[in-house]
Amino acid sequence: MRAPPRVRFAPSPTGALHVGSIRTALFNWLLARSGAGAFILRIEDTDQGRHVEGSEVQILESLRWLGLEWDEGPEVGGPHAPYVQSLRVETYRGVAEELVASGAAYWCTCTAERLAQMRAAQRAAHQPSRYDRRCLGRPEEVARERAGGTPAVLRQRIPEGRTEWVDAIRGPVAFDNAELDDQVLLKSDGFPTYHLANVVDDHLMEITDVVRADEWIPSTPKHLALYAALGWAPPRFAHVPVVLSEDRQKLSKRRGARSVLEYRDLGYLPVALVNAMALLGWSSPDGEEVLAPDQIVARFSLDRVQPSPAVFDEQRLDKLNGLHIRMLPLTRLAELLAPWLPAASDEQRLSLAPLLQERITRLSDATTLAAPLLGEVAWDETVEFPPRKVDAATAADLLDACAAAVEAGGLEDITALREQLTAMLEQRGLKARDGFRVLYVAVLGAPAGVPVFDAMRFLGAEATLPRLRRARAHLPS
Repeated sequence: MRAPPRVRFAPSPTGALHVGSIRTALFNWLLARSGAGAFILRIEDTDQGRHVEGSEVQILESLRWLGLEWDEGPEVGGPHAPYVQSLRVETYRGVAEELVASGAAYWCTCTAERLAQMRAAQRAAHQPSRYDRRCLGRPEEVARERAGGTPAVLRQRIPEGRTEWVDAIRGPVAFDNAELDDQVLLKSDGFPTYHLANVVDDHLMEITDVVRADEWIPSTPKHLALYAALGWAPPRFAHVPVVLSEDRQKLSKRRGARSVLEYRDLGYLPVALVNAMALLGWSSPDGEEVLAPDQIVARFSLDRVQPSPAVFDEQRLDKLNGLHIRMLPLTRLAELLAPWLPAASDEQRLSLAPLLQERITRLSDATTLAAPLLGEVAWDETVEFPPRKVDAATAADLLDACAAAVEAGGLEDITALREQLTAMLEQRGLKARDGFRVLYVAVLGAPAGVPVFDAMRFLGAEATLPRLRRARAHLPS
């Protein structure tokens, strides 16, 4: 039996998180929670040139909004602090010296110009582009150059042979080491590259399972070589499929992918976004698709993650969001509607919640739907009135009958009011749904919206009657 998993999500602070990257965080979190393990958050900021101010704050805010709380990491702490790589540089340098001493790494003083010429020559000869190991064969000269102040990088010496491992999602994977480049481990500024820092931190933080995007598969044999050179047991690797946009391109910030917080600001529920992301490459064993986070945790396992790319369908997200909205208790929905209905009191939002719940896809939809109930409605001359299928005389009689009933207290029993007016329309050979469009335009300013009798009750007789009379006045004589 395996020990409880220790997994990590290690984003770089290069901008806001989008669905593709946060899906990786979700799978890590699900693996930790489903196995009573630990979810670690680590900020990988060693590429200082790509750092975007404020990214760390957005990363933490995104994860917390989604409910992906971490057990160790920034603002939480833990036994392996610090959890920000720029604060761990001395640790990486110490490990780098071990690699040099064992012959698993070597210093390189090749200039950028020399490397560019080397790559150009390789392209001209139709050869793979990789470092030619010039500095490996001149260690004493490189040492003198470094002592004289020449900038140098530390390169990994890829061993001969073949690297194989069993990926938890993809099964057996193998690489011929001759195809691998002697990658840089320490840059000339003393900061580590992703490859060194990632391996060192995963080992020191006791990570048992590395769940990451499949774009890192070509780097895995290099990482396994580092584990072997340092005498460390490697974690289990699981490479999750890439997330594609609906045009079958990789989802990315460069192609306009929305950030997680943009979905929040558009009125999506975190449970719906988690639900949609979980279904990107994973499926529930019972085939159920509408799932709360705790239900996903109970069903999650890596062996149900498929290796093929997953397409993020926003229409599916909309559907799931609407379904999760309908599952909310009305009191909770009323609370969530507060930012979208700022002019409404708590009591008004609670009254509006049942009218809106079945009709909104996003919380933001409530703003438009509730607007006629929370403010005056200007008469729109572009709206067809009376609506098609209803002649002016019938519309006038309907408005008069409705106004008379409202004046007589008809809003106290809107079911009886609806039945009364339905009978009147049917006597004239009209379907209620056609005739009631007259009332919708009169009360809400449009031929559709929240149920019109509920709307009149919400408004009350004092606000409803002027609208009915105004509409009556706009009928052609």
